[in-house]
Amino acid sequence: MKEDYSPQNGDWYSQDIKTVVEELETDLHTGLSEEQVRERTERFGENGPPKKKKESSVLRFLRQFNNILIYVLLVAAIITAVLGHYVDTIVIVLVTIVNGLIGFIQENKAEKALENIKNMLSLKADVIRNGKRMEIDSKELTVGDVVLLNPGDKVPADMRLVESSNLKIEESILTGESVPSDKQVDTLEEDAPLGDQFNMAFTSTTVSAGTGLGVVTAIGANTELGKINQLISDTPAITTPLLKQTARLGKTISIVIVGIAVLVYLFGYFFRDYPQEQLLLLVIGLAVAAIPEGLPAILSIILAIGVQNMAKRNAIVRHLPSVETLGSVSVICSDKTGTLTKNEMTVKTVVTKDHVYEVSGTGYSPDGKILLDGKEIVADEDEVLSNLINCFEFCNDATISKDEAGNWMVNGDPTEGALITLYEKADLKDRDVERIATIPFDSEYKYMAVLVKAGDRKIIFCQRSTGSFAQPCVSGKKQFRHTTF
Repeated sequence: MKEDYSPQNGDWYSQDIKTVVEELETDLHTGLSEEQVRERTERFGENGPPKKKKESSVLRFLRQFNNILIYVLLVAAIITAVLGHYVDTIVIVLVTIVNGLIGFIQENKAEKALENIKNMLSLKADVIRNGKRMEIDSKELTVGDVVLLNPGDKVPADMRLVESSNLKIEESILTGESVPSDKQVDTLEEDAPLGDQFNMAFTSTTVSAGTGLGVVTAIGANTELGKINQLISDTPAITTPLLKQTARLGKTISIVIVGIAVLVYLFGYFFRDYPQEQLLLLVIGLAVAAIPEGLPAILSIILAIGVQNMAKRNAIVRHLPSVETLGSVSVICSDKTGTLTKNEMTVKTVVTKDHVYEVSGTGYSPDGKILLDGKEIVADEDEVLSNLINCFEFCNDATISKDEAGNWMVNGDPTEGALITLYEKADLKDRDVERIATIPFDSEYKYMAVLVKAGDRKIIFCQRSTGSFAQPCVSGKKQFRHTTF
């Protein structure tokens, strides 16, 4: 590999395939050799996010006490212990410890949940090495590896595409677009924005349809997702509104308490002639009584309740004060609606030449009904509707299924997944259908067609990118019944 090559400096989308292969010193047919893999792994490291040094549990627990009111409480505990008021000392210490434990336990829960989110990264990758196709852990990928992409795969690293067959990749985590991006291999102009780099595939995005072949150009922290992670890591820490107010309150209370204590001491010493020892005990007792030792505990309990309520709604909160910060948000600025969507498509209305049907339910769950004028209908009783929905089912390469958590998800194009869900909601009776031949979708002619056998009939279903039509034809007869939707 060329000595001046650096994976973070290549605008690979603007270079032709031959140049990319030469620059990365790889081979599209045989891939990298074991020796090349070892050398590049030593040079570029493992394919994964940079590992941060974990903070010890002791330090994380002690960090929970980094609060001015807690400092005041600890000083009060020391003073009450010196004065022999051990009950007060125990109460104050217990309050501070409980406060610290609540924050520590919640932070540990959040850390474990964030560790589980690492499944966003691809676990396996199909590669070509030494002329053989093999499956490896995605962390073993290196620059120059030749990777095969199939529907449902998560892209394991940033790569320049060299082959694409109707390849579509869902890139909402990078671009915010809910519609999968059509991929091709042609060389692009320089300075193309990320969303327009159609000959690139980026790590952690998902292949929704088609197949492809790519050459790895960046791994780990040098990928586009890795750069975003680095930007987030470099963002300076900002104190939340609650912590600012608490710190300001703590400073104000501390100054007022100390000021009043000093004034009381001076007044008693110069104007009332109290004994110095008795006056000192009086002033210390006054200061301890004025400290709101219950405030940190009350705040922590209220925030902990908020965290639990968020957790019930599948929202992970790492630090307790973040709950209050979220509640302080009054305006959310977004460039487009896709940025804030779940990337789920749902059919809500079906329009035929005679009727407009409403469809209940959301997401990919097949729980819902087809309604006409507010009343549930049987799809089999409307030939036009049943043909249309059958077209959606048979002229389709997506599937829907439940994940381990019981959530419905789509394997394939989100739009096709929504059409499959509609088919399941329709609950059509005639499902004894065999697909005989298929013309796969292509962006050039913009349609997909299938020939199916349903009983003694053969039917051609065709679905265009701008609409759908079904053409039932009876085998052995010259007459054809053509229905357009």
